[in-house]
Amino acid sequence: MRRVAVTGLGVVSAIGQGVAAFRDSLAQGRSGITPIEQIDVSTLKFRHGAEVKNFSWGDDRERALYDRFALMAGAAAEEALAQAELPADRTAVVTGSCLGGNHFEDQSFRELYGEQRTRFNPLTIPRIMENAPASLITMKWGFRGPAYTVASACSSSNHAIGQAFWMVRGGVVDAAVCGGSDATFSLGILRAWEAMRVVSPDTCRPFCAGRPGMILGEGAGMLVLEEWDRAVARGATIFGEICGFGMSADAHHITQPSGVGAEHAMRSALADGGVAAEAVRYINAHGTGTTANDPVECQAIRQVFGSSNPAISSTKSMHGHTLGAAGAIEAVATLVAMKEGFLPPTANFTTQDPECPGDIIAHDARLVPVDYALSNSFAFGGLNAVLLLRTAR
Repeated sequence: MRRVAVTGLGVVSAIGQGVAAFRDSLAQGRSGITPIEQIDVSTLKFRHGAEVKNFSWGDDRERALYDRFALMAGAAAEEALAQAELPADRTAVVTGSCLGGNHFEDQSFRELYGEQRTRFNPLTIPRIMENAPASLITMKWGFRGPAYTVASACSSSNHAIGQAFWMVRGGVVDAAVCGGSDATFSLGILRAWEAMRVVSPDTCRPFCAGRPGMILGEGAGMLVLEEWDRAVARGATIFGEICGFGMSADAHHITQPSGVGAEHAMRSALADGGVAAEAVRYINAHGTGTTANDPVECQAIRQVFGSSNPAISSTKSMHGHTLGAAGAIEAVATLVAMKEGFLPPTANFTTQDPECPGDIIAHDARLVPVDYALSNSFAFGGLNAVLLLRTAR
């Protein structure tokens, strides 16, 4: 099997539009959680989120054709592809999304039911479909290889990256553009999350005693994957390597996580990469900050890694829970940190919950080089996806 290099990274997030700004926020533990400004949230029980401020990308035609989540994917892909030289017919495009074009969908339903309009914008379907980012990327950059979209809630982009990795490793393609995007802040979506009673009224404190819940975020992350020898031959900058991928189903509950499923996904990623648990020194946890997720994930990590006790952090404490984009943004975070020799912290930390055992990185980044790391994504419906990452060497 072939090695798979990561030769491009792009990100749009509340803590940085572009990898350089994103990296600085991670290193400084700077949170992007602020009062929500895109819409009126005065009637909601929560009023804070991790928004991307002053976002603008694309020409007039693209902004008319695509919803916010697709434009964010386009911006992240453009950055990731800046140094790429990829073969049109041998490059896959695999994207993930949880919500699709919910901004335009929300607007359309308001017009239909609130204003009694009988005609919709003729571009309604292209704007709301989850595969719009994949289609945008193929058309803008001329890629004609396999292209599709994964929708598995909060594991969507880890599933997308993992499957793209398997295609490059197995020789189906020579390169891939992969990741995910979601734009969360429409009134309908926020009302739906309010009804679940899992959103924090102020901030996100994963693994802390008395934590109030998750904070919603938005954004996009994109990776360029290439067959290792090809990347080396063309002198590409290599940000790291994907060397394993694992996925599983809890077969348990539509919203409550199961440690058995999380444990199986992590073990599968290690087995896929042929790496011993003791070699992994950092885990970018799913770490939503909810009372249900955090203890289950920490216990699953303890079951897999035992006394080797890898460092753990949740960068959702800074960029929020970006749903279908979460895995991609967190993969970018992990790769950037590993390349530069630091481990990002869990921001907003207070007192560690005794039900969340482990070596939690709190407040400040650690200047610790690591060779291997995991990036976890666990979704509603019990759909789990875990990436095994390695520093470039």
